[in-house]
Amino acid sequence: MDITLRAVRPNIVQSIRAFRVQDLQEAAQHLGQHFLYANLAQAQSKQDVLGLIAAQFTFPSHFGKNFDALYDCMTDPLHKSGQQPGFVVVLEHVPAHAKFDKEAREQLLDIFRDAADYWAEKKIPFRCFYSFL
Repeated sequence: MDITLRAVRPNIVQSIRAFRVQDLQEAAQHLGQHFLYANLAQAQSKQDVLGLIAAQFTFPSHFGKNFDALYDCMTDPLHKSGQQPGFVVVLEHVPAHAKFDKEAREQLLDIFRDAADYWAEKKIPFRCFYSFL
């Protein structure tokens, strides 16, 4: 199953187009990596997006529902919790409408790009796949 991820750089944020969620989940499991999935189809605003990610990624209850807090939850606390095998992250149905506009979408994806860079420095794979609604 790791064949699915062989052609994908180890630290990247990219569209999910060529992949199925189930295949990515199986590949992560086969590689012993964390699989984080968030379906954002019901989100209408930045707060909704962050709330759904927090709930589906099981962030701590004190999560601040802002982009800085999202970055923090995706990086340092995980690093401090011990050795990490890698991450496959799926953000499915990121909203694309007036309440969550292009700028908000880019900010969200930038957080995951920054997280990918963070993990790259530690030589830990962090692949994030997304789709827009």
